[in-house]
Amino acid sequence: MSSQQPPVGERFHRSRQRRDAGLTVPPAEFSSYYGRPILKPPVWTWEIAAYLFTGGVAAGSSLLAAGGQLTGRPAMRRAGRVAALAAVTASAGLLVKDLGRPERFHHMLRVAKPTSPMSVGTWILAAYGPAAGLAAVAEAAPLLPRRGPLGLARRVLPPVGRVAGLAAAATAPALGTYTGVLLADTAVPSWHEAYPYLPVVFAGSALASGAGVGLIGVPPAQAGPARRMAVAGAALELYGAHQVESRLGLLSEPYRTGRAGQLLRVGRALTAVGVAGAVLGGRSRVVAALSGAALLAASVATRFGVFRAGVASARDPRYTVLPQRERLARRRAAETS
Repeated sequence: MSSQQPPVGERFHRSRQRRDAGLTVPPAEFSSYYGRPILKPPVWTWEIAAYLFTGGVAAGSSLLAAGGQLTGRPAMRRAGRVAALAAVTASAGLLVKDLGRPERFHHMLRVAKPTSPMSVGTWILAAYGPAAGLAAVAEAAPLLPRRGPLGLARRVLPPVGRVAGLAAAATAPALGTYTGVLLADTAVPSWHEAYPYLPVVFAGSALASGAGVGLIGVPPAQAGPARRMAVAGAALELYGAHQVESRLGLLSEPYRTGRAGQLLRVGRALTAVGVAGAVLGGRSRVVAALSGAALLAASVATRFGVFRAGVASARDPRYTVLPQRERLARRRAAETS
């Protein structure tokens, strides 16, 4: 029995499909002149990533200290104040090292520009530092002699320290979040697009790291507020990190891949371990200290992960070109509709 041949037009269409199968346009490669990135990657080095961490620790520690002060927990107040001073001192050193010359920090205080996160952050640090320092120095009052000029300092320092501690705590939320605003204010694609979420990530990380200080330095009997602070900070940080990794389209990719993705995954795991230990560890001082160390390490991993994700997005032209094309297409569609 002879097979029925398809119509001539259909045979021609099939032969054309077979012929054109090898003419597929290859995927576009995004490159720039001489292999240089379209955007200049951030010139910031590891000092700024470390500054993001120490600033968060300082902010969280001041909030912890204020909680200890207001609830009558002297060990918590002391641990928070001392940690805040150590962290803000490290922050100032890292910032000056990045600037290159100490006087540049002073020069930034010559003007106050509310539209500049860098200018606002400089003034926040300038206001927070002395308050945190004075509150920490007040903890040395019991070590001073009772008589003479130092005796007067022994009597004056505690009330001054209480005022300074509350002032530092009032400034702490701005200190803990302004760096997220600062990163989002740049042209770096994955930072700029994450402007609604980076301050949330940094706020949660600051709270969690402050809780870590409390879990390490405070007896478990007084560490109840630190445990609650750890839960709140972890929830805020994990929510913000999830938004950054899933709501930015293509620009979420640097937060999930490469070294940045590894660091952020490690940060999430350490945060979960730290919170679990804080909540379930009971009265064990060892478990509390290990949980606090895990929360501090998680904050380091998160800050460095966010930093590396931004640098990676600036180096790859895809993350600059494709979002621009998508925005242009949406704008044209809105104009024609």
